Amino acid sequence: MSASSLTSKIEEYIEQLLEENGSGAISLRRKDLAELFECVPSQINYVLRSKFAPENGFLVESQRGGHGYIRVVQLTFKNCDEEVTHIQDLIGSRTSEQESKRLLMNLQNRKLLSARERLLIEVALRSQDENGRALFDVSIHKREIMRAALLKKLLTSLALS
Repeated sequence: MSASSLTSKIEEYIEQLLEENGSGAISLRRKDLAELFECVPSQINYVLRSKFAPENGFLVESQRGGHGYIRVVQLTFKNCDEEVTHIQDLIGSRTSEQESKRLLMNLQNRKLLSARERLLIEVALRSQDENGRALFDVSIHKREIMRAALLKKLLTSLALS
């Protein structure tokens, strides 16, 4: 079995458990999952870090003293303010071009952005970056701060509209 198909199977299994549970949260043991899928626990860690990350709408908590149990929580927002706060926390004070593209694609995959909105935001970010570099000789560090600020403003305005 290839690593990517194993990753997909683990991801699908966890998503199925979340769906069946209905509460938006499940507790699992890495060791049990590794045995079920005949893989090493680090493969489970990889799936949890890459597929169930906050930018994908999940929170993974290790339960201290819980004999290897982890809790996977699907993030839901009661109102726009919570969603805006979550997005701003994800972006942080600075963000690279790759990080911003990954976040935008994840938001589109979660149906929080349309393909058109994602593309428009990417064009705006790229234009700001090119102008900062070519016209004003702005350092990469400052361009990342500017990118984060613009991305927050654009996503906030979309979330509140």
